[in-house]
Amino acid sequence: MASGQQFLFAPEKPLVQRLGKKFFRKIPRRAGVYKMHDAQGQIVYVGKARDLRQRLRSYRVANPERLGRRHLRLLQSVTRIEFDFCPNEMAALKHEAKLIRELKPKFNRAGVWQGKPQFLTWRFVDQAVELGVQETPLTGWERFGSLGAYAPRLRVVLVRLLWLVANPTRGLHQLPHGWMQNRLPATARLEFGPRLNPVRAALEHAFWGSPTLFLNWLARELNAARPAFERTAIAKDLEELQEFFAQPKQAEQRHGQMALL
Repeated sequence: MASGQQFLFAPEKPLVQRLGKKFFRKIPRRAGVYKMHDAQGQIVYVGKARDLRQRLRSYRVANPERLGRRHLRLLQSVTRIEFDFCPNEMAALKHEAKLIRELKPKFNRAGVWQGKPQFLTWRFVDQAVELGVQETPLTGWERFGSLGAYAPRLRVVLVRLLWLVANPTRGLHQLPHGWMQNRLPATARLEFGPRLNPVRAALEHAFWGSPTLFLNWLARELNAARPAFERTAIAKDLEELQEFFAQPKQAEQRHGQMALL
């Protein structure tokens, strides 16, 4: 069905029918993990959210124009949803990964339960910085980790914010195609021109020195007049970085063995 075309019949709401509208209104606005059960009591899907209410409300409508077949089958099979609350999204991500490895839910994508080492990697080429995620960091790349399943997410946040730093007169709606939806190429390249040295120093602060200096630098660079929705999106990404650097494990890694390979 073409995007925007009207339905002859309204899309189904299987979870609303089974759980009731009141269930969705009462979901706490907290970070956590949600576990979806089928009629046999089996956990068939595990997911995480910064805001459980906002995330679960997206499941209310089984819209075939927006959702894939796998997603639609999931909504038709779920009869109960449970929550595990977490202090922040970082903790929720770790708890989600643990549950997926242990439970292997049928609707979580195949292969996600095998934890692989994944490093955030970057290098400076000419007047640009390139960021990637590598299981085995290649020669010439600086690396941080291993961060496991969180490495791609951390790269997405960094790339979005650094792109805005590199393009101060442009907005989030002008990001390269897919970047706002977390779809990045294997190597994301950001052109800084003569402004590359401050970026190099900022990344050194982030991973080998004082993350606070890095976060303050980002905040200053992004302190431009922007629409409200952009300010909200930037604040969320900055908050996620702040939570990441506040984790004790990250402090240990910053003082451990990190080098240019």
